[in-house]
Amino acid sequence: MQPHRRPPWWPEDEPWPPERGSGRWAGPPWGRHSGGMRRGFGCFVAILSTLVVSVGLLVLWLLSNLLGLGTEGPFSDLARAAALVVLVAGLIAVIGGIRLVRSVGGPLSELVDAAHRIETADYSVRVRERDRGPRDLRSLGRAFNAMAARLEAEDATRRRLLADVSHELRTPLAVIQGNLEALVDGVYPADEAHLAPILDETRVLARLIDDLRTLSLAESGALPLHREPTDVAVLLEDVAASHRTRPEAAGATIEVAVDAERPIPQLDVDPVRIRQVVSNLVENSLRHAPGGHIRLEARSVAATADTPGAIAIVVGDDGPGIPEDLAPHVFDRFTKSSASRGSGLGLAIAQAIVAAHGGSIRLLANGGTGEGTGEGTGEGTGEGTGTRIEIRIPVE
Repeated sequence: MQPHRRPPWWPEDEPWPPERGSGRWAGPPWGRHSGGMRRGFGCFVAILSTLVVSVGLLVLWLLSNLLGLGTEGPFSDLARAAALVVLVAGLIAVIGGIRLVRSVGGPLSELVDAAHRIETADYSVRVRERDRGPRDLRSLGRAFNAMAARLEAEDATRRRLLADVSHELRTPLAVIQGNLEALVDGVYPADEAHLAPILDETRVLARLIDDLRTLSLAESGALPLHREPTDVAVLLEDVAASHRTRPEAAGATIEVAVDAERPIPQLDVDPVRIRQVVSNLVENSLRHAPGGHIRLEARSVAATADTPGAIAIVVGDDGPGIPEDLAPHVFDRFTKSSASRGSGLGLAIAQAIVAAHGGSIRLLANGGTGEGTGEGTGEGTGEGTGTRIEIRIPVE
């Protein structure tokens, strides 16, 4: 049987799956070791026996009084002691019950009310995270807040996605509708010059739908990956060769640089998907830096105490860079400049595919803002360095 996947709303500091034999899920202290369990069970039996005997003595004393068998003597003294024990036990039970109701009833009532608000699509609700009370109930409160925050973020993303998709679909549909109406009304002849724009817009729609499907599958973890040992240097050479022959690459130079000092091991990745990511980055560079210089780099990154070893792939150009206001959101959906003809999903798809491989992608340097995080490479930190995007995929 496959293990249950960790829910996205589960707190990061909580173990998953919750193991009943260790950690905070281990139960009461006397149950963690056999010796402690025997001692705890013995204490419970002793307390229960004392209470039962006390109740029995008290009942016998009451019966003897009712039957007139006498109210004085050793038995009467034992009965009074038993009555005291029962009274103290009752007071303790009442106080314990009140404390239990206050520590459990209040948070549970708050959770129920918050769940009802979640049911009505009010994802902004949060419960108070208490420092005291049952540990499992405190964990439940944190998990509920994490779930509500995730639902709120996903709802906002869904609303934004619907608005963006509607906006992106409106333009090509308007062009198609306008041209078709003109053809039907006889304003334009049905020749190649007037049918070609309609065909181009249908390609835009098909590309947008395909990009949305790929992005949705990748972000949900359902994107199929056909992994196989892949030579990164060969993959980069293939990408460069396929783009050198394209019309938009006229006047541009595409260079591949692989670190020769440190051997680059083969990666266990889906070569088609990684090629798609690198090709997307190269196409962006050709679009925004026509006639410029594009450099594809690959190098090994040594493992550290905090990070595993990885292969870094960098796609850089000497263009003007990404506009300063778009740079922080470059990997968000539908982020693009006003002059861009694309869908604005390319880098979002690239990020989702790299994440599906367990890697990361980031803007290493941006010539448009003069900002960069060269990470000791000595490159990509000055004005005019162009855009540099780094992909890191861990080595198994």
